[in-house]
Amino acid sequence: MGMKPSRKPSPTVSPLPFEMDDEPLEETLTCWAGVPLVVQAFRSLGVAASVGRHVQIKQRDRGYDEATMVESFVVLNAVGGECIDDFQQLRVDAGLKEMLGHEIPSPESARQFLNRFHCQEKLEQARVGRKPEQIAFIPEEGDALSGLGAVNRELVGELGRRCPDQRIATVDQDATIIESHKQEALRTYEGERGYQPMLAVWAEMDVVLADEFRDGNVPAMMAPLGVARRAFAALPETVTSYYYRGDSASHEKELLDWLRDEKRADGPQGKIGFAISARMSEALHRELKLHANVVENERAVIKLR
Repeated sequence: MGMKPSRKPSPTVSPLPFEMDDEPLEETLTCWAGVPLVVQAFRSLGVAASVGRHVQIKQRDRGYDEATMVESFVVLNAVGGECIDDFQQLRVDAGLKEMLGHEIPSPESARQFLNRFHCQEKLEQARVGRKPEQIAFIPEEGDALSGLGAVNRELVGELGRRCPDQRIATVDQDATIIESHKQEALRTYEGERGYQPMLAVWAEMDVVLADEFRDGNVPAMMAPLGVARRAFAALPETVTSYYYRGDSASHEKELLDWLRDEKRADGPQGKIGFAISARMSEALHRELKLHANVVENERAVIKLR
């Protein structure tokens, strides 16, 4: 009989390959080591400088400047924050402060900053200007929100400058329900309270081109053309081929007419290829059925030949 080969000893019978050190480290530690990469992109793309040019809402010299506040919100979003109160968890991380070169604002400071983007005058104008049969309305943006829009357009322009070979742009437009328990939040078509902002994204680059904050009761099909116009206007000059896609909320006459018109106002000249879902209305169902019958008859004629 042959001898059995010797087996390697199981690692589970050996002591753990490290030792505990009771002395605390002198260095500052953080669990957010990836954040500087996001912030480096933010600063190298010139977003901070752009905020300084277009967003002036501070009322006093002390406290955080606008660019620091915007950068802090970018950080909050990058680490998965879901509400303003999550700033507190970042705020107590001494390592994060050391890496960024500034302290993260408190939840209350962040809340006050966001409140300065509210424009009651525009809200009242939209409420008074709505038609008698209208329940929902979309107010115009105030100067502060318009400034943020300008920052985003400059960011898209810089991305276009750095990626000149990306000459195709598909504008993907959609409204998304964001549930909220705020008392001011209105009910959406699904029944819950919340908001229904509309976004237009450059699909090939996965970057937001335009947005519009909307109350929850605003139908997604209401006035989509304004967002589409701003989205195409934000595209860099390096883009030469234009496309648009949307769900049935984009199946709206003014938007469709604008997309078809190769000499359209406030938009790129020439063809825009588009694909938009359509609701199955009775009239559309009849036309599709008629078309199907015609195709079937043509096939029958071909077979007879």
